[in-house]
Amino acid sequence: MIQARRLHILRAVADHRTMTAAAAALYLTPSAVSQQLTALEQETGHRLVERGAKGIRLTQAGEILLTHTHAVLAQLDRAEAELAAYSSGSAGTVTVASFATGIAQVVAPAIVRLASSAPGIRVRVQDAEGDASLPMVLDRQVDVAVAVEYRGAPVDDPRLTRVSLYAEPFDAVVPVAHRLTGAGAVPLAELAKDPWVGPYPGNPCHDVVVLACENAGFQPRFEHSSDDFRAAVALAAANAGVALVPRSALHGIDLTGVVVRPVDGTAPTRRVFAAVRRGAENHPLFRPVLDALSRAAPRDLMAE
Repeated sequence: MIQARRLHILRAVADHRTMTAAAAALYLTPSAVSQQLTALEQETGHRLVERGAKGIRLTQAGEILLTHTHAVLAQLDRAEAELAAYSSGSAGTVTVASFATGIAQVVAPAIVRLASSAPGIRVRVQDAEGDASLPMVLDRQVDVAVAVEYRGAPVDDPRLTRVSLYAEPFDAVVPVAHRLTGAGAVPLAELAKDPWVGPYPGNPCHDVVVLACENAGFQPRFEHSSDDFRAAVALAAANAGVALVPRSALHGIDLTGVVVRPVDGTAPTRRVFAAVRRGAENHPLFRPVLDALSRAAPRDLMAE
């Protein structure tokens, strides 16, 4: 009989592509992961993985089993949710991973709401970039992710249930001495020859900025990199470059030395959502948290 914990290991290996990375995500040793995969191969009677110079990949049999793994683990999450509801599991701790602005925009206000609507639920928060939190949910390191859509991200991952929270535009941030400070909305193409300040590759906001510039007909020349938008604004104020910054991230930042302008035409947009493992969305601990996040989400960022 196939053991569910070995299916978790198969999925982690498929996601992370190396024994070491999968082991770290599951808090196991690489040898333990290897042993469990070997046992799973014995249970199924098929070779499930192949090791190569670029890491581990699933065999065709492994891919078939992985497809069923998603359904099996989702059903197990549903079973846990129903059992928790049966035992009135209305008190406990829910771990939420979110990027910094998401914590300020929705997670912290949701915690305030939960204090009155579900006082038995304690939320523990972990700061994680918008693309890092989803693997943390799938690896069961956290329960809920507040994440950002980014280029290359799966639009409809069957392993996750998503709840849309909010969308916000990126605004152009330029030094006060910049030639476009007197303009209204800034055409991105006019910034093609400027030095840029932007997030590091891998950060979803980096992808949003690069894609917006590509659509405007150029590749941004990043001379300075920081995932901290406060630092990006400070560099722009020092006349070191221009930047695109999510509108909500500008709240509370000292804007002395810069001018903030909307982007002309279709503005690049950060779309934020909450996610849990599919099947766990109605868990009596997770459902109130998802509802509180949804109610706390700002509704007017695109119109500001």
